[in-house]
Amino acid sequence: MELLSTIITLVSGIVGGNIAGPLMTDKNLGPLVNSIAGLVGGGAGQFILKALGVVTAAGATAQGAAGGSELDLTQILSSIGVGGVSGGALTAIVTALKDAFQKK
Repeated sequence: MELLSTIITLVSGIVGGNIAGPLMTDKNLGPLVNSIAGLVGGGAGQFILKALGVVTAAGATAQGAAGGSELDLTQILSSIGVGGVSGGALTAIVTALKDAFQKK
């Protein structure tokens, strides 16, 4: 079920990017770039947080990975949160960088 967790995170990243983009008002990158930045941000956020041990891999339980092959509500919400926040954050960073380079 690792694949399902990753898909949820990536889709949430796209949504987060498209929510964060219009909040930047006059600096919006457009829906395509917001979606790409959100997708990359969601995937990167999931990878980094799993590497740091903040978010466990899908299917891991308190007793270990044995017998925990399904996603539970906590893992689904974790994937949604990580993807949405990471996607929105990367979109905001890309927007700020684009704005900074255009001012020069």
